[in-house]
Amino acid sequence: MLVIRLSRIGRKDKAVYRIVVSENTKDTHGDSLEQLGFYNPGVTPKEIKFEKERILHWISMGAKSSPTVNNLLIDGGIIEGKKMKASRGKKVEATETPVEALKAPAKVEEKPQAEVVPETPAVEVEATPEAPVENIEA
Repeated sequence: MLVIRLSRIGRKDKAVYRIVVSENTKDTHGDSLEQLGFYNPGVTPKEIKFEKERILHWISMGAKSSPTVNNLLIDGGIIEGKKMKASRGKKVEATETPVEALKAPAKVEEKPQAEVVPETPAVEVEATPEAPVENIEA
C-alpha cells in the first residue's frame, strides 16, 4: 500500500521533514517514489510547501496519508475532511464518551448506615457556692 508520509531530514534538534510517497513497508529514510514537498516546524510561522497536483494524483491512485500529513493537507487546503488524532499515546478504549459521562448521574454505592446509639443522660451536678477569695497583698 502506498503512503504519503513524513521523512525526517535535518540536524539534531533541528528537524525538517520531506513529504514523500513510498510503500508502507519501506523505511522512511530509504527510497521513496516521489518527493511531494517539505515541512519545517522549527521556524515561526511554520514553513510548509506542497506540490498540490502530485499529491492529488497519488491520492487518486490509492495512496493513503499518515495522520500527521493528513492534518497538514487539511490545514493547507489541499484536501477536505476531518483531522485525525496524530499521537503515539497508548490506545485506550473508552466505554463512554466524555459527554455521556457528564450527563449520566454518578453511581454512588449506598453503604449501610451504622446504628445510632442513644446518648445516656448526663448526670446533673449541683453547683456549690465558692468560698470567697481574699485579696492578698504582699
